[in-house]
Amino acid sequence: MKTVITYGTFDLIHHGHYRLLERARDLGDRLIVGVTSESYDANRGKLNVKQALVERIEAVKATGLADLVVVEEYEGQKIEDIQRYGVDKFAIGSDWAGKFDYLSRYCEVIYLDRTRDISSTKQRSLLHGLLRVGIIGTGRIADRFVRESRFVSGFNVEGVCSRTTRGASEFGNRNELALATTDMSELLSKVDAVYIATPHSLHYEQAMQALAADRHVLCEKPMTLEPDQTRQLYARAEHAGLTILEAIKTAYAPGFLRLVSLVHGGAIGSIRSLDAAFTRLAPTGLRETSRGYASGSLTEMGSYVLLPAAKLLGTHHKSMDIFSVLEEEGSYDTFSRITVQYDNAVATGTVGLGTKTDGRLTIAGTSGYIVVPAPWWKTSYFEIRREDPDDLQRVSLPFEGDGLRYEIAEFLKCINSGTSTSFKLSADESAFVQTGIALSPTLAIGGAR
Repeated sequence: MKTVITYGTFDLIHHGHYRLLERARDLGDRLIVGVTSESYDANRGKLNVKQALVERIEAVKATGLADLVVVEEYEGQKIEDIQRYGVDKFAIGSDWAGKFDYLSRYCEVIYLDRTRDISSTKQRSLLHGLLRVGIIGTGRIADRFVRESRFVSGFNVEGVCSRTTRGASEFGNRNELALATTDMSELLSKVDAVYIATPHSLHYEQAMQALAADRHVLCEKPMTLEPDQTRQLYARAEHAGLTILEAIKTAYAPGFLRLVSLVHGGAIGSIRSLDAAFTRLAPTGLRETSRGYASGSLTEMGSYVLLPAAKLLGTHHKSMDIFSVLEEEGSYDTFSRITVQYDNAVATGTVGLGTKTDGRLTIAGTSGYIVVPAPWWKTSYFEIRREDPDDLQRVSLPFEGDGLRYEIAEFLKCINSGTSTSFKLSADESAFVQTGIALSPTLAIGGAR
C-alpha cells in the first residue's frame, strides 16, 4: 500500500484545492492531508485566512478524498509526519517547486501543476470568496507578486496581459496562469481586479481603463507621475464604489505601521527631522536606467523615501526641493536628494542608482530619536533611543518574504469591506508622494512622460 501526504491551509476550499487532493490521491492508495494551524500560518506569513481550523478540517473531510487529516503546527513537522505514517510520496502544488526537495531523502517528492481554470462569471468567485486578479505587465516585480499572492487567502491570480505575445505566454507558463494575452480588454473581462506593474508612464491610462471597466486597481508605485492624475484616479474609484491602492509595500508592513503608531503616540516627542535613504548599485540596461521610461532614481525609489514624511509629518508642507546628479548623457538622475520643509520640521530623502549609502531611516524628536537600520523599507526592527543611553527600547515585528503580501492583503480587505482606499496609504498621501516624483529631472526630458 502506497501512502501519499500533502499539506495546505485549505481556506475557502475551491475547485483548485479539490483537484490537487484528487490528483494526490491518484498517486497512491492512501492519502493523508495536513491542514495548517492558525499559529503556524501566522508564523509563516500566511495572511487573511478566513476560516477557523475546525472549519477547514471539515471542508477537507467533506471532499471524501482524505483517509486521514492531521494538523500541521510547526516548522519541521513534515519530516516527522512522513516517518511516523510511513509515507511513500509527498505531493504539493508546483508553485512550491524546489522548496521541499529536502524531503526527498525520506520519500518521493512530487510537484503537481496548478489547475488552470477561469470561471466565466463572477458567481464562482463570490461563492468561494475568491478575488480573481489579472496582472498587467511582466517585469521582475510581477513574478514576485504572483509568488507572494499565494500567501493571501481568497486572492487568486488568473491571467496576465503584456505588450507582446511572447512575453505574455512566457510569464503565463512560468507562473501557471490560465490566461496570457496582449489584449487588456480581454483580461479585464475575466477578472475582478488588476495589479498594474508596467513602466511608470503607463500607470495612469491603464488604471483609468481598469476603473472604467468596473475593476479594482492595485497599482505599482509611483501610481502616476503627476499628483493631479493620482487624485483623479482616487476620485474615479470612490465615485464608482471601487478600491484603488498604491503598491508601496512598506506602507502596509507590520513593523512600519507600529513605527507610525508609536511616533504619533508621542514616543519621541514632537518630530523635528527625519531622513530616509534608499540606494542601489543597479547595472545599466535595466528599465530603471533606460531613456524614455520615466527612469531614474527619484521616479524609481522616491516613493519610499517620501512615505515617512507623508505618514509622520503629513501632507501640508511649505516647500519641496530637489537636488540631482544626472548620468553622463543627462537622460536620468543617478542620485537625488529631496528636502521637504514643514512649519516645525524638515524631512530629507536620498535615492540613488549607481550610488550606495547606508539605507537607514532616522527620526529625530524633542524627547528622543528612532533608528530603523538598513534596509529600513523592510521595517522589521527599530530602536527608540533617548538622552540616557540605557533608556533603549527595541521593537521587532515580522516582515515575511518580499513584503508584497501585506499590500495584497490590505487590497483584498478594502475590497471586501467596500472601502475605496486604505488609511495605511490615503489618497492625499499618495498625491503628496507624486508631488515629489513630479520634480524628477528625468520627466523634463522629451518623451519621459
